[in-house]
Amino acid sequence: MAASHSPARVHIDVVSDVVCPWCYIGKHRLERALTLTPDTAAEVEYRPYFLNPWIPREGIDRKTYLETKFGSVARYDAIAERVAAAAAAEGLTYAPQKMTRQPNTIDCHRLILWARNGADPARVKQRLMDLYFAEGADLSDREVLVQAAKDCGMDDDLVRRLLASEDDVARVTSEANTAKDAGIDGVPTFIFDSSLLLTGAQPPDFLATAIARAAGQQTKATA
Repeated sequence: MAASHSPARVHIDVVSDVVCPWCYIGKHRLERALTLTPDTAAEVEYRPYFLNPWIPREGIDRKTYLETKFGSVARYDAIAERVAAAAAAEGLTYAPQKMTRQPNTIDCHRLILWARNGADPARVKQRLMDLYFAEGADLSDREVLVQAAKDCGMDDDLVRRLLASEDDVARVTSEANTAKDAGIDGVPTFIFDSSLLLTGAQPPDFLATAIARAAGQQTKATA
């Protein structure tokens, strides 16, 4: 009787922010890549990153944000067209005209962290991104976050209490700062088994190759 082989296991850390449009696209491309590598058991862990750490906790007006970061709304429009086209190719909606507030994302990252306790962090992250990019929701509004948590099977009363506290603010901030201190200055960044690193919303086949390469290294290490 032939011995059965358990699938290679690969751990993928994804350093990203929920208001980063290329992270939105990159998450979907990674999920497509995982379907291209069915013989590999991949564990994906989402890590925090602050794309705009200077934004106050209550968020700011989106127009003010675009003028501060890009010089003008018009200058961003050209970028938005390219992002919208890339998102549409993934079946995603990118609707910048709906966005009126630019949030600080520390509470979003806290929510994703708490989802590890019985919920699905990937689902929560996706819900937050959909709310922001497709619906223009204000992610600095705690009730928006509470509803998102509830939609993903989390206890809304518990989440409301946690958001009103400073629980895990220091932890999330430290983790995001550690990523920057390690030299990560572009997101999304994908880290395969703490060794192979890719930055940017890479195509699914490219990500699948990286997953296979990491799995091959694991197989050699355990042979």
